[in-house]
This record gives sequence, C-alpha cells and structure tokens, in this order.
Amino acid sequence: MADHAEAPPPAEQPYPPERYCWYIVSVLMVIYIFSFTDRQILSLMVDDLKEGLDLEYDWQAGVLMGPAFGVCYALFGVLFGRLADSRGRKGLIAFGLTVWSLLTAGCGFARNFVQMALLRVGVGIGEATLSPSAYSIIADCFRKERIGTAIGFYTMGIYFGAGAAYLIGGPAVDYVRKTLPWHLPVLGEVAPWQKVFLMVGLPGLLMLPVLLLTVKEPARRGLLRSSVGKGSIAVPFSQVAAYFRLNWKTMFCHNLGFAMLSFSNYGTGAWVPSMFKRVHEWDAAQFGLIYGTVVFVAGSLGIFTGGWFADILRRRGSSDAKMRIGFIASWIWFPFGIVYPLVGNAWVSMAFLVGSVYTSSMPHGVAPAAMQEIMPNNMRGQASAIYLLIVNFIGLGVGPLLTGALTDYVFSEQNYGVEGVRYSLLSLTLVAHTVSTVLLWKGMAYYKQSLKRLEELTA
Repeated sequence: MADHAEAPPPAEQPYPPERYCWYIVSVLMVIYIFSFTDRQILSLMVDDLKEGLDLEYDWQAGVLMGPAFGVCYALFGVLFGRLADSRGRKGLIAFGLTVWSLLTAGCGFARNFVQMALLRVGVGIGEATLSPSAYSIIADCFRKERIGTAIGFYTMGIYFGAGAAYLIGGPAVDYVRKTLPWHLPVLGEVAPWQKVFLMVGLPGLLMLPVLLLTVKEPARRGLLRSSVGKGSIAVPFSQVAAYFRLNWKTMFCHNLGFAMLSFSNYGTGAWVPSMFKRVHEWDAAQFGLIYGTVVFVAGSLGIFTGGWFADILRRRGSSDAKMRIGFIASWIWFPFGIVYPLVGNAWVSMAFLVGSVYTSSMPHGVAPAAMQEIMPNNMRGQASAIYLLIVNFIGLGVGPLLTGALTDYVFSEQNYGVEGVRYSLLSLTLVAHTVSTVLLWKGMAYYKQSLKRLEELTA
C-alpha cells in the first residue's frame, strides 16, 4: 500500500441532502424487512416442516433454518461485497431482491427435504446481495458521527421483519392450516401450510420499482489512495487481505465477538417458538401476536438506541464507541437471558424475553457501522462481506442447527421430556455471551489503533 503514497487524494464531494439520505436508508430498511420476514417465517413452522416433508429430527428443521440458508448467504456475500466495492450497488440489490422473493415463494412447492434445502440455498444467495451494498451506500451518505444512527435505523429491518413474521405469520400459519389445499396445473398440490411461503415471498417484488426509480447512489468517498487516478476503483483482494492482517487483532475481536452474539440471537429466534409451544403450550397465533410485538418494539428500539448511544459517545470523544456499545449490551443481557428459559410461568418468561431482545439487539447496528468506520471506501463492501461471512456462518449456519442437535442428543425427550429445548437455549446463549463479552472488551483498544492507521492511509 505504501507504493501509492504519492498519489493525490480525490476531491471530497459534498454529502447529499440529509433528508434524501434518510429516504435512501428508509427504502433499504424496508427491503431488509422483506428479507428478514422471508427467512424468519420457518421458525413458526417447525412442526409443519417435519410433518409435510417427512422429517424425523429437530436438527433437520435446524438445517433448513440455518445452514441451508446461512452458509451460501455468507459465502456469496464475499463475491457480492467485492462487486459492491466497484460496481453499481443499487443494481446488485435489485437483482438479489428479485431472486430471493421468487425462491421464497418457490418454497411453497417443495416436496421433500432436498428440494426445500436447495430453495433455501437460493434464497440465501439472493439475500447476500443486500447488506454489503447497503452498508456501503449508507456510509457514503452520512458523516462519521451519524453513521451509527443511520446503520442502526437500517438494521432495525431485522426486528421489524422478524416481528412481522411473528405478528402476521403466526395468525397466517394458523389460518392457512384450516384451509383446503390448492391444486395447480403443472405445479401440483400446494398444502395449506405451504401457502405461507407465497404470502411472504411475492410481496417483496413490490419494492423493485421504488428502489430502481427513486434511489440514486451517493458519490463514493474515503477511497484508498492506490485507486486515485485509475480507471477502476476496485482494490485487489490481496490488498484487502493485507489490510486485514495489519488490523488482525481488531478484526478477530470484532468479527468473532459480534458473531457469538449473532449465534445466540439466531439460535433463540429459531427455537423460542418451539419452546413456548412445547413447554408453555402456546399456539402459533398466540405466540406470534405477543412475541412479534416484543420483537417489533423492543428489538427495533434496542438496535436504534444502540447506534444512537454510540454516536453520542463518538461526539464526546470515545473513538471506540461502537465496540463499547457492543460490550455493554453483551454483559447486561445476562440477567434476562438466564432467567427467561428457566421460569415456569409463560408470562414471566415473556417479560424477561423483552429485556433479552432489547439488549441482544443493541449491537447489531453498531457492529457493521464499526466496520465501515475502519475501512477505506473501496474495501467496505468486501470487509462487510467478510464480517457477514463470519457472523452468519456462526450465527445462521451453526446457531439453529446446534440448538436442535443439542435438544435431540443431549437434552433429549427421553431424559428431559418437552423441557429439553429450554436447556439447549440456556446453555448455548450463556456460552456465546460470555465469549462475546471478553472479546469485545479486549477489542476496544485494538479498534482505536485501527482508526489511527486508516487516518494515515487516507489523509
């Protein structure tokens, strides 16, 4: 990187009007809502999946909720992250939105485990286009002291989408179970529970005209000096890898620390509905209405206030504010996360889940914002994709699967009855938050060092 030190920096272009920037973030957030509704709906349909696809074990449903989607989502994110650093980001998002919406609807026609798994793989590939491009666009719209709030607002789509999946999906699943199958030409019979996939998949296509016609990409800023004056702003992956090696302590603590929180969140999101059904005997409609409201309100509030507090700390001189918020949120989760799986009363359990959802959501806006802050512009998409690769491989890929496997083989029905799933949730989330707390605490000092290196490279 030092070979290009004499290249002049690009002229800094003015930021777009803030009101329009917030419009861009709002559009991206609505698209994120659709993506999370599509992926979260399976957690309400574990028993339907097992019966309709003739599955024997919980871990098989865990594969469909986790690895089948998450592994390709993580791996293809690296490819799309590289494209986001050098190509049109809006076009990438439009392509992905089309793919995942159609394939989510296609899940309604799956006849067996393999077909459903392949469709979930396709949904994961489509959704991999979104966040690397969205993070990069948002970072070019706002100054550093506002990025945390802006990305926090975008990331609220996680909890709006998950909340919508529970609020709308719970009653929808209960309703369609009582309807008659559809008999369609060529496609054959669509069982009542399969109709849900059509209901949540196809509406996402309504966002395509809004995205393509009303959103204009902001000018890129903060480019690495090696790309100045050249025909392409693309940075070789070897250079990205070199930058990661230079900041390996920061990357290790940041990526793995936040990945363990993702592991906890995805494991919880996938199996809490089953815990309330098996242990507390709540049906999908009751659980969806109540827990959907909790996720919608507490989750979105937590993720927004996490970014907002980080920006306040940043303006007051704490350059490690985004890592610090992750550390604080991780350790204050403990009293809520330990109690909710253990209490016998369903309403008390749900009350503690409010605190668990709020605290566990706080880091999910500041984590990607932190990556944007320490990366040159033309490495942001790739850095975001690598971050998402690690976070989603551990969180999406392993969290739901390991929770299901633990219920099958450690806290099994033979030994624990229907109570096993609550101990699986407790064990895995407790370990995950302990590891995360230590890593994020250690990472704050390394993060400051990385910020100083970036200032030297781009000054």
